[in-house]
This record gives sequence, C-alpha cells and structure tokens, in this order.
Amino acid sequence: MLDENGNQLGIMTLAQARQYAYDHGVDLVLIAPQATPPVCRAMDYGRYRYECDKKDKEAKKKQTVTEVKEVQLSCRIDTHDFETKVNHALRFLGAGNKVRVCLKFRGREMAHQSLGHEILERFAQACSECSTVEKKPVLEGRQVTMFLAPVKQNAK
Repeated sequence: MLDENGNQLGIMTLAQARQYAYDHGVDLVLIAPQATPPVCRAMDYGRYRYECDKKDKEAKKKQTVTEVKEVQLSCRIDTHDFETKVNHALRFLGAGNKVRVCLKFRGREMAHQSLGHEILERFAQACSECSTVEKKPVLEGRQVTMFLAPVKQNAK
C-alpha cells in the first residue's frame, strides 16, 4: 500500500488499508489489481480525477486536427480554371490540411485516361513547392484520385 505522498506503507490486509484511509480522511484506490499482492493507494480521489481531466484537456489543446479538403477537376479543364484550383489547393495546404484531388471522367472520356493522369501530374507539379504526393493517382471507378499532404516546416 502507498500513502498520499507515494511512500510505501508495506503489505496490509484490506481491513487495515480501509481503516488507514478512513483515519486519514482519504479514499482507498486500487492501482494495480493484477499484481500480487494488489497495490492500493490512499489519496483524495476527487482531486486525482480533477488533475487527470486537467491533463487530458491540456493534451487535447496541443493536438492538431488535419482535415481532408477536396478539389475536383475534369478532363477538359482550361488553364485559368486549373490555376484557380491550384490556388485553392495551395491555400488548403498552407492551412495544414491534406488535399484530395479528384478528376472525374464523363462518357467517352474513359477512353483517354492518360489525359487525366497527365492533368494530375501537372497539378502535383504546380503544388510541389508546399506539398508532397501522399498517394499517387489511382483509378477508382470513373474517377482518378490523388492525395497531397502539406510539407512540414522545421524552421519555426
């Protein structure tokens, strides 16, 4: 058994441990039930839960959530539209989000899949300064998808 400060009190029976906790006005908490003998600690359980919640809240504040934004292209996209989509993707990547680039084939465009792959390669090349290709272009049904991830900046 451990006391409030973490000092070992030795091996006690359950009744002795309960009596110790009652005399000192603290709770008896089972820490390691699978150990032989089981390890208990005398502590203020409410304060312990409060500190654990506080640590969890701090850890949650520090973690970052990355979203996956989507940019849709077509086989017959014009240069200005292409540049606009690249600018959208660069803005998403600058904010730290991943970008999913989809190129949808309509009708007989499926016969010219190489055009779609060329457009996606050109898109990846245009975004190469602030992104890396996380997943190469893959044909899934009638669309080709590619994932871009933002480049990590070490010099902050």
